[in-house]
Amino acid sequence: MGPVLAGVLQLLALIAALALAHKPLGTYMAKVYTSDKHLRVEKWIYKGIGADPDTEMRWPAYVRGVLAFSAAGVLFLYLLQRLQGHLPGSLGFAAIDPDQAFNTAASFVSNTNWQSYYGEQAMGHVVQTAGLAVQNFVSAAVGIAVAVALVRGFVRTCTGDLGNFWSDLVRGVVRLLVPIAVVGALVLVACGVIQNFSGIHEVGQFMGGTQEWNGGAVASQEVIKELGTNGGGYFNANSSHPFENPTPFTNLFEIFLILLIPVSITRTFGIMVGSVRQGYAILATMATIWVGFVALMMWTEFSHHGPAFEAAGGATEGKEVRFGIGASSIFAVSTTLTSTGAVDSFHSSFTGLGGGITLLGMMLGEIAPGGVGSGLYGMLILAIIAVFIAGLMVGRTPEYLGKKIGSREIKLAACYILITPALVLVFTSFAMALPTPANSMTNSGAHGFSEILYAYTSGSNNNGSAFAGLNADTQWFNTTIGLAMLLGRFLPMVFVLALAGSLAEQKPVPVTAGTLRTDKPLYTGLLVGTILIITGLTYFPALALGPLAEGLA
Repeated sequence: MGPVLAGVLQLLALIAALALAHKPLGTYMAKVYTSDKHLRVEKWIYKGIGADPDTEMRWPAYVRGVLAFSAAGVLFLYLLQRLQGHLPGSLGFAAIDPDQAFNTAASFVSNTNWQSYYGEQAMGHVVQTAGLAVQNFVSAAVGIAVAVALVRGFVRTCTGDLGNFWSDLVRGVVRLLVPIAVVGALVLVACGVIQNFSGIHEVGQFMGGTQEWNGGAVASQEVIKELGTNGGGYFNANSSHPFENPTPFTNLFEIFLILLIPVSITRTFGIMVGSVRQGYAILATMATIWVGFVALMMWTEFSHHGPAFEAAGGATEGKEVRFGIGASSIFAVSTTLTSTGAVDSFHSSFTGLGGGITLLGMMLGEIAPGGVGSGLYGMLILAIIAVFIAGLMVGRTPEYLGKKIGSREIKLAACYILITPALVLVFTSFAMALPTPANSMTNSGAHGFSEILYAYTSGSNNNGSAFAGLNADTQWFNTTIGLAMLLGRFLPMVFVLALAGSLAEQKPVPVTAGTLRTDKPLYTGLLVGTILIITGLTYFPALALGPLAEGLA
């Protein structure tokens, strides 16, 4: 079997698995977030944190809940790292430096999981499990909660109530993420992923020196890092490490976990708004972009010209021979079109155009299918923009799901769209203009520029993957990328929840002959075009200086 055919067959198997899971999981999630009953364990949690899960929240209260919970998470994780030397199970590792501790705390709480440290050489068992793994669960649950609140904004009328943040958060962890993670971890352990609390031990000689490895609760963290679109690896090599991802099957299973909830939540959306066809329209938009990006990535990596590429059967540099070019291409596209950031190959070693595809995937806003929760609310924001554009073309007040899209709604949607590009481009320009940050670049020219552009794109979009080649463990990058991650995560959430509150206060608009049908292929095409045009106009100059210049050289 040739490598191209193997890649295509894996792609088809992945699509089939997602299609089978889409309906049952999407329906189950809709029941989770619309039920008025609380499980016993959930009642214990509410009592412990002093929350009343039945109290409805308007959008300012919902925002305060999100920000307060996340701020507490940043503080707790920061202190845990700074006190690591005094904790049991630290494996002899010292406390993390203040700038790196801030960066890591901001990274995991914001669902980014950018890592400027070597996991197996810096973090002990307590920090990895009680700190990082816990944030993998709760940060993902926060994203789903915000998405559900926005959907309620479309559903509810003449009220500003969006539900209860604490109830949405707890249900997301207890009823959704934990059960799937338990099953997924068992699958990974059965396939060879390690799960233990062993210390550092010698495994043999390597190039004249001693080779040492430490164990850890890798399978349990690996499954939630993919399922929650987090991405932070137990080891520096991330999902290319055999302890995290030992076989082609586990590689495909991890891609499945990355896409599972973002794909299925589109059905949840359709059920909650009372029209499954609306969910299919959003899913079709996501699928069109994802399949297009995978096809383009495979083409660039298999068809690159040159004697070395032709002899190897494609661009094999930086890719695991266990997985091959096809599987690595699928993983790279899936991880950058979601907010995952896990890698099974090094994106810096992709062809110039291949590296540009990973960048563009993040620049789209990671909406195809996007992060857990964040992909859905990001796509719905762009759906509103597409409806607004259609309304301008026909001279009609735009409507979406029975709600008028007025000036207030468009201003909030515009703020959401503009905040992330502003963070990426401003921080990148400062890093390139100042003398010290440029010293962290391993490469010069277009590729070196891509390293820095990729770092801030990854941080601001809460992706977390790295282009490699950039020494990001400096005070400048730890601080600025940390700020980019926090601002890129929580400022858009404020605009999303404000928009949800504005929509919930409206009366429903009756459907007329002039209403744009947003559940038809025509609208899906309009939405795809809107996404590509907005991203192209925003980022094309930066892409032209980096991956495009390198790829066309």
